[in-house]
Amino acid sequence: MDQLCCLCDFEKLALTRLPKPVADYYGAGACGEHTLKLNNSAFQKLRIRPRVLRDISVRDTSCEILGSKIKIPIGVSPSAMQKMAHPEGECANARAVGEKGSIFILSTLSTTSLEEVAECAPDTIKWFQLYIYYYRDATKALIKRAENAGYKALVVTVDTNVLGLRYADTKNKFSLPPHLTKGIIMYEGSGSALTSYTDELFDSSINWEDIKWLRSITDLPIVLKGIQTAEDAIIAAEIGVQAIMVSNHGARQLDTAPASIEALPEIARAVENRCEVYLDGRT
Repeated sequence: MDQLCCLCDFEKLALTRLPKPVADYYGAGACGEHTLKLNNSAFQKLRIRPRVLRDISVRDTSCEILGSKIKIPIGVSPSAMQKMAHPEGECANARAVGEKGSIFILSTLSTTSLEEVAECAPDTIKWFQLYIYYYRDATKALIKRAENAGYKALVVTVDTNVLGLRYADTKNKFSLPPHLTKGIIMYEGSGSALTSYTDELFDSSINWEDIKWLRSITDLPIVLKGIQTAEDAIIAAEIGVQAIMVSNHGARQLDTAPASIEALPEIARAVENRCEVYLDGRT
């Protein structure tokens, strides 16, 4: 472990240890992966303009996010099925984030129940990522469970009316190992079993009225994850969501979409401080 100096080192090591279908699931993008490459290259075009002769003997990287004080302005976005990579999965990740004093977002497609994550990481600030299901009662039940377990916000993914076409998952006929399917429905068949799951349960008709409906059934702050244009950001701010996460779903949904960092400036200008704005990286 003392030889692992940066995230790239961890990624390289993981690729030597994870089964190929698992590594591909975590790492692949949609279609030709043009946006996946762009997520990296867009950052490489940016430059830091250093200022000098500033007293930095006392430094403070803390900030306030939706009323919670965190030590660094970096959190962990929702990632599905983490037990494919580690036996403790989401629990280990949530504890680690808590130790660093930041925010952990639990995926709806977690391999650990939201109650178990809450129990194993009680001091971590936790948000719950939500997909809106065809069955609204199931959606309401998930929200109630998140409220009861002490989650501080709902992160509603809005860019997955239809699951992105991920060639790697289709070629690998991706599905969860049987011992990890607790709480998550997977289907047999050709192609990606994840696609079968989302086609069956995710509602492709969701629209802005559904966001208003969510606001009417919970007091939790709502973060819309997947906003990529100023036009949508303005609508989100106007209907009263508390925050926007500028995201292209890690380049896993619509290939040739802009890099998240490219979309950030127009969105930040458009909302005019009416809601908080975060950036989802996947670099």
